[in-house]
Amino acid sequence: MLIGELAEKAGTSTRTLRYYEQHGLVHAGRDANGYRQYDDAELRVVHEIRSLLAAGFGLEDIKPFVACLRAGNELGHVCPDSVEVLRRKLAEVDGYIGQLTDIRQRLRAQLNEAVEESLCLTITCQP
Repeated sequence: MLIGELAEKAGTSTRTLRYYEQHGLVHAGRDANGYRQYDDAELRVVHEIRSLLAAGFGLEDIKPFVACLRAGNELGHVCPDSVEVLRRKLAEVDGYIGQLTDIRQRLRAQLNEAVEESLCLTITCQP
């Protein structure tokens, strides 16, 4: 299929497909006239790329998943290199959750303090 067809089926732009190709994620052959020709399997690859990008993965992290698909696997996350990336990403997300939990607790404490202080201002609290 031509690049426009793949872009339409994948719900992306031709520019994005060329970008993925530059990074070695998508493969295209060339017609005699120089037009890119994509195999039907590239649609699955593009869907995998877009799904992983939406989940916060970077292009370098996505390469093992694409390689796993190209190796003939139905799913891109079943290969050892993909599993390692998943583990690393999960640890990263867990770290973010810990940081956000700490921030939430500090904000909650500040809010509670502010509410108590504003109540004292309106009803003249005794120290």
